[in-house]
Amino acid sequence: MYRDIPEDLRRLIEPVVEDHGCELVDVESQFGSSRSGLLRVTIDRKEGDGRVAVERCAEISREIGTQLDAHDAIPGAYNLEVSSPGLDRVLAREKDFAAARGQQIKLKTRRPIAGRRRFKGRLIDFRDEIARLQVDGEEFEIPFRDVEKANTMYAFSSADFSRPDRAGAGRSGERKR
Repeated sequence: MYRDIPEDLRRLIEPVVEDHGCELVDVESQFGSSRSGLLRVTIDRKEGDGRVAVERCAEISREIGTQLDAHDAIPGAYNLEVSSPGLDRVLAREKDFAAARGQQIKLKTRRPIAGRRRFKGRLIDFRDEIARLQVDGEEFEIPFRDVEKANTMYAFSSADFSRPDRAGAGRSGERKR
């Protein structure tokens, strides 16, 4: 979640992201017993459409890496990943929830709500820091402060698998007569 990004990391990463006309969405770190950790940075365009070009992600990654190394912000070896929110878009900020109204989401809470911590359903509304979800015909109100992690759930359709540039092509790649 955006609010959980350590302030020292946010101060180093966010200006780089903003210099490229993007917004910082989330920073996730996975450091454990392995030899190197992972720092995953999620960015988006200011339009919030998730369409950050791979080249831009690579540029931002190089600059963030330089910034982190110059300030010795990450002790030891680490891998840095910079990416856009993707199909299962991370919902890390209040504005992400507001934009996802009506979509299917999966959500994990910090503490049990109505006896559970995991929810999959339609985000009916997000207002006054409360996410209203419909799960299996039942409605739940989940305070934003209790959300540990949330993502949209992309619904694939046949259009996702058709290639307009190959419409009408036969098996050999030649046009049908």
